[in-house]
Amino acid sequence: MKKLILMVALMLTFGFVNAQKIFAVSNQAFADVKVFVVDNQAFADLLVYKVSNQAFAGKNDGKWFFVDNQAFADKKIYFVSNQAFADIKIYFVDNQAFAGWKNSSKKSLFY
Repeated sequence: MKKLILMVALMLTFGFVNAQKIFAVSNQAFADVKVFVVDNQAFADLLVYKVSNQAFAGKNDGKWFFVDNQAFADKKIYFVSNQAFADIKIYFVDNQAFAGWKNSSKKSLFY
């Protein structure tokens, strides 16, 4: 009975954690998505807010939590130095209310 209660509690806990966990790789060959950080949000496909706890992260809505181990990541990204080589352009915002997609055609890259 204790095991059943523990399993139900764990399933409920992890079922409500809806985090988009990101890991930045050092080699583009290991990346799922190549990312370029733009200087102006007008040129971005996605406005990203970096959350401090994975419980506050969203699911493909621009609220990212950076993990320390790629085994725990939903997506692995590589930061490119030239936007011509990027799959997506992002801009880091200071307020989570501004996070979100500006170009929803690229949303599938993070599913």
